[in-house]
Amino acid sequence: MEVELLELLKDLETLKRSLPDSSLHASIDKMRLRVDYVTNLANAAPARRSKVKDMSAEVVDTNPYSRLMALQRMGIVENYERIREFSVAIVGIGGVGSVAAEMLTRCGIGRLLLYDYDKVELANMNRLFFRPEQVGMTKTDAAVQTLSDINPDVVLESYTLNITTVQGFDTFMSSLKNKTFRPSKEGSGVDLVLSCVDNYEARMAVNQACNELNQIWMESGVSEDAVSGHIQLLVPGETACFACAPPLVVASGVDERTLKREGVCAASLPTTMGVVAGLLVQNTLKLLLQFGNVSPYLGYNSLKDYFPTMEMKPNPQCSNAACLERQKEYMLTKPVRDAAAKAKLEAAASVALEGPLHADNEWNISVVDDSDPDSIDGATSDALPEGLKRELPTADEFQNTPPAAVPTTTTVDDLEELRKQLEALNAE
Repeated sequence: MEVELLELLKDLETLKRSLPDSSLHASIDKMRLRVDYVTNLANAAPARRSKVKDMSAEVVDTNPYSRLMALQRMGIVENYERIREFSVAIVGIGGVGSVAAEMLTRCGIGRLLLYDYDKVELANMNRLFFRPEQVGMTKTDAAVQTLSDINPDVVLESYTLNITTVQGFDTFMSSLKNKTFRPSKEGSGVDLVLSCVDNYEARMAVNQACNELNQIWMESGVSEDAVSGHIQLLVPGETACFACAPPLVVASGVDERTLKREGVCAASLPTTMGVVAGLLVQNTLKLLLQFGNVSPYLGYNSLKDYFPTMEMKPNPQCSNAACLERQKEYMLTKPVRDAAAKAKLEAAASVALEGPLHADNEWNISVVDDSDPDSIDGATSDALPEGLKRELPTADEFQNTPPAAVPTTTTVDDLEELRKQLEALNAE
């Protein structure tokens, strides 16, 4: 843009020189001033970084991925650059979803699909991510605006729709299974769906879509009083779906909408939502990049600093027909998976037995037996360099030094004698 503005200034100067009528020069000068103003605005705009073709582990200030690739050098992740191959859909760009989207963007995820139908309001400013100048924009548009500035390498797709409507649900389903961004992954759809919605109907819509598509997803939520939350991994057929163990209010037949009081809104703390979003994205990275233990369910209670965990098996009497179908498929393939898992464990055990107890390492660390005097160098850790001496004796010298003579003190065992001495003092 700056180049085009400079060219425009040159054209205006040329035009001014070619005009014989000097009365028109004032108008050209006015146009030049306006171009200068626009040029200054363009120069004052925040700089955007260019796209990076390949992730590099080079430790330089200009590398946006150096600290992420350090996970690979430290052995946490086998190949961090694989993160560019994954697609993640986030449903609900609110207090949790927007922060989760930003975290994944900063981590360099390959593609993000964003779903929401709401607009940014001033009432959302107590949360993270959104800014006052974005009030009135749809949350999806505002998210794309912010995330594209943070990391232009991430492919962003936004869907401003309500997935609980018939049309919105159909669009949601087709986008999950048809939209791809790499030729090598054509037809594979998304790798993970993150549910960050705040109502039962939307959660059930995500649950239905993922059960039908056999799609792994994670559910998240924050309590109405804003001091607790949870994340949950849902694998169709293997774990309980959202309909297998519905909330008590739904299982008891109470309409969720009747519990909302007029003029009263749920509490919202950016701290609690940030914690839940962090746990959600951490679990996402562990699942996609295959490191650590993926949490099946993790709760958070900030009042007691309590993090409960549990596993939930699918309900054989689940009301969701697609869930029951996934359960049947899982049970049919279970023997094959169990045999493969057993073979993998046996292979790992045999390698561990055959391998050396202490292999060579780049730090030249060796293990010696403290009980063997020959394995310890003659110079102990208490030895000082030549020319230095200790101000105080060492522990060995102190133990070998004979105890000093302890001065004797006179004790008075006779009470009568003690009484006489006290009377003499008082008389003086």
